[in-house]
Amino acid sequence: MILIIFMSLILSGCVEYNLGINFHDSNNAEWVQHIRIAENLTSFSSDYLQEWFNVLSRRVSNIGGSTKYISPGELVVKIPFTHGQELEEKLASFYPHSLQTSLHEPINITSNITLKENNFLFLSRNNLIYQLDLRSLAGVVAQKNSSDKTQISLFNIDFTLKTPWGNIKNINSTVKPLPPETNNQQITWQMQLGELNQIEVVFWLPNMLSIGTLIIIIIVLFGYYLKYSRLNIPNQS
Repeated sequence: MILIIFMSLILSGCVEYNLGINFHDSNNAEWVQHIRIAENLTSFSSDYLQEWFNVLSRRVSNIGGSTKYISPGELVVKIPFTHGQELEEKLASFYPHSLQTSLHEPINITSNITLKENNFLFLSRNNLIYQLDLRSLAGVVAQKNSSDKTQISLFNIDFTLKTPWGNIKNINSTVKPLPPETNNQQITWQMQLGELNQIEVVFWLPNMLSIGTLIIIIIVLFGYYLKYSRLNIPNQS
């Protein structure tokens, strides 16, 4: 049922999908999905829209996430995670493996994400690979402009990665590379309809657990130093 609702909405007008990951440190991050529906659809497809948002809310609550309604046609989903394996498992539960409808051409939207982490004492090296297959949407979510016969996309989707330091290295893969847009501490890719989109990046994050452990050790050692340095001070009579 949710698949029919999803396709009904994107075939009726513009849907904006903003996907992304916000990294605060190596053990604190969140997957963010920001959905915006065109204003003219919120009244025309209000029942479908509400049902879709309700399904998303139930799914995200089952994996420890949260939802926030910005407006009747706008929803923000946040899924927290602490490491790559947890992210992969939660997204596998949140998203179906494929989206199919009963249209003449089956609609298959598949995605896959891999996050590998290597810890180096106070830093963590992260290798993120995100693949989103939108090849089946090439001829579905587009309409012709009557004035100049060009096609207008009804479904816009992008992916944003945000890190504390912003030092993100984009790696070209065998798949057609996506040109990123960099803005301070984040980088954004516009996903292409009708294409197999793949993003591969490498970035570094602070390992707050190691840093916190070091601070505790320093405080304890400093406390011992103060304690025993006072004991060794000779009494003056």
